[in-house]
Amino acid sequence: MMDYPKYLPMGDRAFLVRFGDEISEELSRKVRALTLLVERERIPGVEELVPTYRSLMICYNPLKIDPEDLERALKTLVSEIGDVKLPEPKVIEVPTVYGGRYGPDLEFVAKYHGLRPEEVIELHANRNYLVYMLGFTPGFTFLGGLDERLHTPRLSTPRKKVPAGSVGIGGKQTGVYAVSSPGGWRLIGRTYLKIYDPDRDPPILVKAGDYMRFIPCSEEEFLANWKGELDFASPVEE
Repeated sequence: MMDYPKYLPMGDRAFLVRFGDEISEELSRKVRALTLLVERERIPGVEELVPTYRSLMICYNPLKIDPEDLERALKTLVSEIGDVKLPEPKVIEVPTVYGGRYGPDLEFVAKYHGLRPEEVIELHANRNYLVYMLGFTPGFTFLGGLDERLHTPRLSTPRKKVPAGSVGIGGKQTGVYAVSSPGGWRLIGRTYLKIYDPDRDPPILVKAGDYMRFIPCSEEEFLANWKGELDFASPVEE
């Protein structure tokens, strides 16, 4: 069994502090606390912070700080994370039209679990989901707190195109595709809320530690609020 935290070099320009090996709110809190401390400390040479479920990657300039000095500074900050008061989280309501051409996998999720589509919507909506991290594309939200009755395997072959705003389920997680991209999660709905906007400050509507809450809406409401060209997911290739 590994002892945590672990301090791991990632090449010659990054350092990783890993707090564990699972998805949990406790580990998320530690990652967010360390992120806040490093931001406040303004360590010379630190250029970027990348928080994940269980770890924080610190990217740095080796010409401005020695990796041993950085590791010592990080160990000092880690010893202080228990005293950190995190900012009050936001709860972002996400109006979502479920099923049909907006959520083409809703029927599959329902059949997989022996539920009616309406029951899937009821289980998925109107609860707060913790934003654990952002990736793999700008603004993609990895959310925890999905009801166990909705845990559903990803597609065996990812779609070539998933439209921006699509709400999906992948394993025991749910999330929103903030930009159009390929993707392998089961699509159950779509929101008109623009999670990522490069012309907005800040460009991403949420951050790790916030919560998202899906609110069912009608197709009429969705179309009335959608901005730009309306496209749809590519067919499943299985």
